Amino acid sequence: MPNLNIDDIKSRTFDAIVVGSGISGGWAAKELTQKGLRTLVLDRGRDVKHVTDYPTTMMQPWEFEHRGQVPNEIKKDYQIASKNFIFTEATAHFLTKDAEQEYIQDRPYDWIRAYHVGGRSLLWGRMTQRWSDFDYEGPARDGYAVDWPIRYADIAPWYSYVEKFVGISGNRDGLATLPDGEFLPPFEMSCVEKHFKTNIAKKHSDRHVIMGRVAHLSEPKAIHLKQGRGQCQNRTICERGCPYGGYYSSNSSTIPWAEKTGKMTLRPHSVVHSVIYDEKKNQATGVRIIDANTNEMIEYYAKIIFLNASPLNTNLILLNSTSNRFPNGLGNDNGLLGKFMAFHSYRGRISAEYEGFMDSKSDGRRPTGTYIPRFRNVLKQETDFLRGYATSFSAGRMDGIKRNGLGEILKDNLLNTSLGLWGINASMMAETIPKESSVVKLDKQLTDKYGIPQLRVSIGYDDNDEKVLKDFHEQFSEMYHDAGFKNIQPIDTKRLPGNENHEMGGVRMGKDPKTSLLNKWNQLHECKNVFVTDGSCMTSTSTQNPSLTYMALTARAVDYAMKQRF
Repeated sequence: MPNLNIDDIKSRTFDAIVVGSGISGGWAAKELTQKGLRTLVLDRGRDVKHVTDYPTTMMQPWEFEHRGQVPNEIKKDYQIASKNFIFTEATAHFLTKDAEQEYIQDRPYDWIRAYHVGGRSLLWGRMTQRWSDFDYEGPARDGYAVDWPIRYADIAPWYSYVEKFVGISGNRDGLATLPDGEFLPPFEMSCVEKHFKTNIAKKHSDRHVIMGRVAHLSEPKAIHLKQGRGQCQNRTICERGCPYGGYYSSNSSTIPWAEKTGKMTLRPHSVVHSVIYDEKKNQATGVRIIDANTNEMIEYYAKIIFLNASPLNTNLILLNSTSNRFPNGLGNDNGLLGKFMAFHSYRGRISAEYEGFMDSKSDGRRPTGTYIPRFRNVLKQETDFLRGYATSFSAGRMDGIKRNGLGEILKDNLLNTSLGLWGINASMMAETIPKESSVVKLDKQLTDKYGIPQLRVSIGYDDNDEKVLKDFHEQFSEMYHDAGFKNIQPIDTKRLPGNENHEMGGVRMGKDPKTSLLNKWNQLHECKNVFVTDGSCMTSTSTQNPSLTYMALTARAVDYAMKQRF
């Protein structure tokens, strides 16, 4: 009998454990297995295999029973997820029902989750921009949050490393605010987008309209073909899963790559309860999971642990990892775990119409639009608000099709319709400021269906966010007017924090263990063999999309971890 127990423990012992299989977890799995480590990858949801588990990816609109709409009977189970634009009959199976993980909203918060292998890497917007020193130096300049322990030079080689594998389409634009990368050919601007670019350049030397940089294979290279991926088909239904591997996801790229090494063990349906800490060894020795199918608690062991469960869940796991040494959560000697959370505000939109270029039209589809990097408070503090915003911008001919009538009348309307005016749209992505009052913590009484404490979330907008929104509307209304656009409509989307999935913080990086949880290598100050490289590690949010930075930080942290002796 003792031998059986020893064998059982041995079967549950690995060189490394990765919690989560999304954007950053996929990269941790790839890097650790590629370096020869037997790695256990845990995901709380079901397995999703590339191609075979994308049930709606080849369906035509008329093949959906409810023409894309989710029936109310089903929608009632997705009160949170259904608020997001991505929730349709084609994608509902990739989003999480409310009952799958209850949480408490001390302030209104839409926690959009995707519990399956690959996570939200199947559903992300694929925008990929490097951060610059303007971003890494932001907290040091204005004194909000703490100084980042790294600068652009520290991570630039890792951006390049990741970009070459992922495949990023874009231009080399030569902007200090948005460093260039390793790019595949860019997609094309429409004539009205080019008009807007030229018009802005005449009046503003610091405002630039560029083609969006996006994780799509506009021209696959050998490394992408080796992954089994093909050229982007411009279908623009990416959220269904791409059978061509035209855009980057864990499912099409890093997870299969890790699997090919023979070093990865993937265990879905594994809800991580906590990290196991050995007080005699002064390090973590593994994790406890609850099998989602049997409710059995099981322990797995490893010398290196990477937490990539997504920010709110990574914070939850660490807060729930208590011991005599860490009564308030693993590594939480300073009491800052779960605090200084932040996110991106997507409340700002502004639409318009343009009567020019009526002899031209936008032809076909593309998986991205144009992009305007942050231009406020870059070189100096010039406004009454902190930080700034970046903007996605697009222009295309509006649908002038008349769909009214029945029978012959409807057919005539469809056949005898011309395109309408050019439709203009800009969407703001604004940086919010990490604050101690923006916090997640464990409820002392309520638990979820697995017996794990529910998370209390208190994250929201403040006066700075209102000022940013006002400035966005003012600046773009003026630029629209200068470009000759008409019917200018500023819009407050009222979207709640969490609705865009760009939550960050709670386990922030820093130089000083008194004011941060992680060092410059994404390593817990007080538990050196635990690394956190998902969005919870972020010290500030910048105005760029964060996923490329998560991937680069993960590859860099694995490289460092391999050089340590645990």
